[in-house]
Order: sequence, then C-alpha cells, then structure tokens
Amino acid sequence: MNPELNRIAALPIWQGEILATPLGGGRTNLNFTVEDATGKYVVRLGEDIPAHHVMRFNELAASRAAHAAGLSPEVVFADEGITVIRHIECKTLEETDVGKPEYLSRIVALMKQCHAEVPQHLHGPALVFWVFHVIRDYATTLKTHNSRYLAKVGTYLEIAKGLEADIGPIELVFGHNDLMAANILDDGQRLWLIDWDYAGFNSPLFDLGGLASNNGLSAAQEQEMLALYYGTPPDAALLHRYHAMKCASLLREVMWSMVSEELSDLDVDYAGYTAENLGRFARAIDDYRQN
Repeated sequence: MNPELNRIAALPIWQGEILATPLGGGRTNLNFTVEDATGKYVVRLGEDIPAHHVMRFNELAASRAAHAAGLSPEVVFADEGITVIRHIECKTLEETDVGKPEYLSRIVALMKQCHAEVPQHLHGPALVFWVFHVIRDYATTLKTHNSRYLAKVGTYLEIAKGLEADIGPIELVFGHNDLMAANILDDGQRLWLIDWDYAGFNSPLFDLGGLASNNGLSAAQEQEMLALYYGTPPDAALLHRYHAMKCASLLREVMWSMVSEELSDLDVDYAGYTAENLGRFARAIDDYRQN
C-alpha cells in the first residue's frame, strides 16, 4: 500500500473495511473516493502551496462556509493536509456544457450565491485573491527559478500593469476564483460548486472572466452571462473592464502553469497546459487591444 493510502486507511472516522480508489483531475492535490460501511466520501490530500497562494486553512474554511451556504458538499473530517468530504452522485460538467442555455443561467446564479452568501458563513482569517498581485508574485518565482519563460516575464508585467489600471476600482465579493467546468457538479436536481483552493475576496469580474475563458464561451454567451449577473445588458464601460479582467485571468492561468512546471511533482502535463493557455491569452489580448 502506498503512503497516501496508508494515511487514508489510518483515519479514525472509518467504519469497517474501506475501499479507496484514486480520483483523477487534481492539479494541486491528490484525490480519492473512499467507501466504508457508512457511505462514500472524497478524500483530498494536499499541503500548503505558498507559491500558488494555496493555503489549506483557507480552503477548509471556505469549504465549510460554502456548505453552510448550500453550495458545496459537507466536510466530515479534516486534519493537516487532508480533508474528507461527503460524496454526491453527480455528473461533472464539461467545458461544452457551461455555455448551454440549460446550464449558463444556473451557473451564474450559483456564482452570485457564492459571492453574496459564502462570506456570511466564513469564520477565522480570510485571504484576498487579487490577480495582479498573484501575477507579480509569479513573475518573482519564475525569475528565482530561472524559468525557460524568463524572457517573457517583463512583457507580462507590463501587460498586467495596463490591465489593472483599466479595471480601476472594484466591487469586493467572495470569489471561488477557479471556475473550471470540472468544479461544477450536477446531481440531476441542482448544481454544486467544489474545490475551494483559491477562494478569497476578489472582484466578481474575475469569476466572470474565468468562467468565460476557462470554458470557451462565445461573445454572445459572454453578453448573456453578464446580463444574467448584473440584471441588465452590459454597457461599453463594463464590457471594457470585464475584458481586461478576462485577459488578466488568462495571464494568471498561463503563469500558474509556468510556475507549476518548475515546482510541481504531480503527474500533469503542465507544459502542454502552458501552451494551450498561451494561445487563449494571445487571442484574448489581441481582441482586447483591437476593441
């Protein structure tokens, strides 16, 4: 039995024999499903990753608050570097699902619920996830590790500086900050939002831009998303600020992957992910500059 399974088996919460099965998809942690006599659970193994601003005390607090707000499954046990969450039978959304009419309005409602209600249940210290600070910190990490992308870092910082100025003052909400399709579940009755690694106070534009860029929304779908969130079609000023944040979201994803190439030992094709997101970012920043 490997060390991870040994650690899972040793937890004091299980009743009777357990069946632990690796669950793929994690880019900052290892996930398993575990069944015992009482039911089925998801076990997440992961330490703090300061280079990515992932602090497990924050993830745990956000997960508990999200459950209290009715967005996320219950945390049934937590210890240093390990969290056990109640499993729900569900479909994990694909990127192509997000923009479908039967999903987009429900996802936006879920996002608004996160922004407004999760902080009402949050206890203890909380983090701010300001994308431009993250980008600047990633730049420092890439320089420290003499990354093969080092020649690009100065350009990225100049782009980020301009985008931050264009966004200007922000509304502050509690963001999920990682709106990948794989973090949205459908149990046939309702949607769930999971994986709170990057949760923290932020502009709603970051979750909106991340939802669009991570899931390939069309321009028309973006307009619909913004109208659903704000209750009215977006004007030119909002669109400009939104597209600036969308570019920043993509740049942060690019640099997240570049840093992961240097630091992560998980079996993930980070180089391929970097290349994929560089393409997305290049298209987004070109569109932003032209418009």
